[in-house]
Amino acid sequence: MRGSIHHLDLTVQDPWASRNFYASVLGFLGYRLVDDHPRGFDLDLKTPEGFCSVGIVKAHDLDRPHDRYSPGLHHVAWTAESRDDVDALHALLLEIGAEILDAPADYPRYGDPYYAVFFADPDGLKLEFVYSPRAIDGSAS
Repeated sequence: MRGSIHHLDLTVQDPWASRNFYASVLGFLGYRLVDDHPRGFDLDLKTPEGFCSVGIVKAHDLDRPHDRYSPGLHHVAWTAESRDDVDALHALLLEIGAEILDAPADYPRYGDPYYAVFFADPDGLKLEFVYSPRAIDGSAS
């Protein structure tokens, strides 16, 4: 689909230390591990509507921690199918010991309705799983 994300590479300090986190979270979303390489690994999501790949690759500068308010990536958000879907991922995040930044809740400042959980990967990258039916059905402006 025109405008959809084809692939996204996220740089982390140690891809192999982050592997369980990303395999769990992205596996929950339907991604499957498709490639291991010397700098990391790739997980793909294939659906009738399209394709997206997320690569987890080793960063070059290991002395500088991620700062989402510096130039670069602030956060990545994935679409949930329902509020229950958001709650199920939250339960998985708790089970794997992920850092929860903001628990599942309504966030009307981002739209109404907007129900999401915000969390961090092992390197502090901010991630989000959001249910916003207006965005799903195309009625959001």
